[in-house]
Amino acid sequence: MGLAILVLVFGLKPGNAPIDVMLMIVAVITAASALQAAGGLEYLVQVAEKILRKNPAMITFLAPIVCYTFTFFSGTGHVAYSLLPIISEIATESKVRPERPLSISVIASQQAITASPISAATAALLSKDLLGTYGVELSDILMVCIPATLIGVIVGAIAVSFVGIPLEKDPEYQRRLAENLLNNSEVTKKIEGKNLRKARIAVWIFLLGVISIVIFGSFSSLRPVFTDGSQLGMPEVIEIVMMTVAGLIFIFSKADVGNAVKGSVFLAGMQAVIAIFGIAWMGDTFFQGNIEFFKLSIENLVTQYPFLFSVALFVMSILLFSQAATVRTLYPLGIALGIPPMTMVAMFPAVNGYFFIPNYPTVVAAINFDRTGTTRIGKYVLNHSFQLPGFVVTIVTLIMGYLIVTIFF
Repeated sequence: MGLAILVLVFGLKPGNAPIDVMLMIVAVITAASALQAAGGLEYLVQVAEKILRKNPAMITFLAPIVCYTFTFFSGTGHVAYSLLPIISEIATESKVRPERPLSISVIASQQAITASPISAATAALLSKDLLGTYGVELSDILMVCIPATLIGVIVGAIAVSFVGIPLEKDPEYQRRLAENLLNNSEVTKKIEGKNLRKARIAVWIFLLGVISIVIFGSFSSLRPVFTDGSQLGMPEVIEIVMMTVAGLIFIFSKADVGNAVKGSVFLAGMQAVIAIFGIAWMGDTFFQGNIEFFKLSIENLVTQYPFLFSVALFVMSILLFSQAATVRTLYPLGIALGIPPMTMVAMFPAVNGYFFIPNYPTVVAAINFDRTGTTRIGKYVLNHSFQLPGFVVTIVTLIMGYLIVTIFF
């Protein structure tokens, strides 16, 4: 609707529709949906539960690392839904305030999106009309964002370990305990026998696909060069590899296609495609139609103080609720303003600002899964459990990103 108004009412020329980004997301979501249909995600959750239960006292530090790892390899933060009830349960049993591991785990799953080689946001950043045109490779993004986001998550975990009073002294927990409201624990579905074997096969196929993408992205010489002199680009690599992964999972794990397209991963992914299609196309049209105004108004300011572009990314992500849509909307402006490509890579994690308003699905899910009531939205809405870890992780990650780019690039 916004695009229609810009084009038909104000006469702006339509910008570039994010076709490459949409196709990459479709490919990745198809593979992830096949993995879910084969039981691969449930198997991974079983593995995660074993890891967390072996070290329950360290749940505040282990839980975000597990969530980060799952999101990193799956390319979607929605995998956290399966882990949150387990994290809440183990924390409660260990008398650790569940607010601590739950809040930082949600933030970790968001940060991992900007470090994942197969996430929609990374695909958007690598697209031909954004940083892919300026020589930025997948390996460059991973070298900056993986260590920066991991350090940010660890510092965030340290910060939240001091949040709130001990669980046993929390009045809300005491009230629920007295009213016998804490007896219904989550039971993890176990995969056994033939289903377990199929799930393991699906997981290995998916992981090999992710590793293949990282290798192709890190060593451009492995990508074929065609007779016209052009080389296979990373968007096409991601699309080819992940669609192949999906096909192999369907063949060797005998996953049901009907279950794949009905699963939560597929539905969430397709919603993201539609959101990016509309919002990113509208954003590109708006900024391209008014690019001279932005250059005259803020070029000098942003050039002198590049961190202001990070602030713009953060604010835009709050409004759009999508890292990929934020990248597609604002990064063309950053390129037009002459911000160095690697500086924009360092700013990439700033698109994880949608924890600010507590209505994102993973945030709401974490609140609901905490049966003790320690993970909550405050009286003034914005004073919620995710605000502190979100800001700590974002600020530390951006600082580390700038340092890495300054030292190594």
